[in-house]
Amino acid sequence: MGSARKQQSGNGGRLLVIACGMIAREVLAVKEQLTLDHLDLTCLPAEFHFYPDRIAPAMDKAIEKAKAEGYVSIFVGYADCGTGGLLDRVLEKHGVERMAGPHCFAFYQGMDAYAKVGDDDMMSFYMTDFLCRQFDAFFMKPLGLDKHPELIKDYFGNYEKLIYIAQTDDPELDKVAEKAAALLGLTYERRSTGYGDLTAGLAQAAAHA
Repeated sequence: MGSARKQQSGNGGRLLVIACGMIAREVLAVKEQLTLDHLDLTCLPAEFHFYPDRIAPAMDKAIEKAKAEGYVSIFVGYADCGTGGLLDRVLEKHGVERMAGPHCFAFYQGMDAYAKVGDDDMMSFYMTDFLCRQFDAFFMKPLGLDKHPELIKDYFGNYEKLIYIAQTDDPELDKVAEKAAALLGLTYERRSTGYGDLTAGLAQAAAHA
């Protein structure tokens, strides 16, 4: 876990966002877009996406550390993300808010939009810009699919569609998503969402800092 930068003076007037490593690039993009100069970023490991039981205890330690460093305003760049409410218990203890929603795939689309498609997407495999960039590192190699493609049906046989939730317009990422859909034997859909509710969530947190 690394901080975006260390302050030479007190951090009381700054906002610290403790985010999932999977959305670090997007948080920094929104920071620049909204000129949130008083926003600092630190991230928990992106691989916690696969180990949601590690998120809550790691967040507890991260918040304690942030408070020890003088941060008064803290915002969490996570949704529930598979913690089954355990993350919310930690945040309630510390009086810290987080992004609304069950996971980043929801808040990228916007919670209102996700509510309309959530049921229809039950059999869909989501990808984001991050997951396109890290497809080999996050899926192919850890699951052994690069050496044993016959396992694809075991891992992805219950999915019907791959939905690429695109934060940016990058033809190279589009190619990765399309190739992944073909490899996994899934129909393909692309949704251009931008940063969704992340923009409003960070803006609101920054305004309260």
